[in-house]
Amino acid sequence: QVQLVESGGGLVQPGGSLRLSCSASGNIASIYNMGWYRQSPGKERELVAVVHRVGGREYQDSVKGRFTVSRDNTGAAVYLEMNSLKAEDTAVYYCNADESGSPPNKYWGQGTQVTVSS
Repeated sequence: QVQLVESGGGLVQPGGSLRLSCSASGNIASIYNMGWYRQSPGKERELVAVVHRVGGREYQDSVKGRFTVSRDNTGAAVYLEMNSLKAEDTAVYYCNADESGSPPNKYWGQGTQVTVSS
């Protein structure tokens, strides 16, 4: 099993920046990918960004050029640097870790609220 603890959310002005952090514990050797999802009221949880164990990154189109996902070389922590934040970025952000399997196991952090408002 994997446990995820995340932090860094809060209130920020439009155009501002936040850095989210997530640390994994437990069977971290089993983790292949780590990343971030978000969910706002009335919407499905959606992928924001993911960094694969081999180093590749994926981003939701709406955050490309503004957000950067990174991962410690231990493979047990992931970060999300969010710049040029917009009101539309307001959501609960969830750290995610994936284990290989059929189906693959997905683990989630508790979520951290990001609110972009004047």
